[in-house]
Amino acid sequence: MILDALATASGSDFKTNRLGDVAEMRYRGQNLILLKPATFMNLSGNAVRYWMDTSKIPLERVLVVSDDIHLPFGTLRIRGKGSHGGHNGLRDIEKVLGSAAYARLKFGVGAEFSAGRQSDHVLSDFSDEEQEALKDRLAQSVELIQSYVFHGLAQTMSNFNNL
Repeated sequence: MILDALATASGSDFKTNRLGDVAEMRYRGQNLILLKPATFMNLSGNAVRYWMDTSKIPLERVLVVSDDIHLPFGTLRIRGKGSHGGHNGLRDIEKVLGSAAYARLKFGVGAEFSAGRQSDHVLSDFSDEEQEALKDRLAQSVELIQSYVFHGLAQTMSNFNNL
């Protein structure tokens, strides 16, 4: 949803390509490649590695966007590196890239689920209350990514991690 909002804001469209849906856009003179892997989430690393290699993107220019059940709904956290925190997609990216030293934007989806029902929660629709707040949170996510691209990680962390 965040990448869809970013692509829409730039007038870009996703097209199905190798290992995922890809949109290309420019922001303040920077070329961005947006990737929504079509692999199983647990195999996201293959798609990320392929597009990094194909487009010659160094690890320090990668920003991975993921959900996070450990953060309350709508909370945004950007980090320059870190552990996968139990997220299977991040775990696979780390394994395939051989490093956890890539930036990541985590979007909180909360942990309101019964034991063993984590995947149902993550794949379910947002509540009516969450849907109401989602538009603003997606807009904030787009601003965060634009800041990361233009101002870099440190300033973006300072400006956005307390929202």
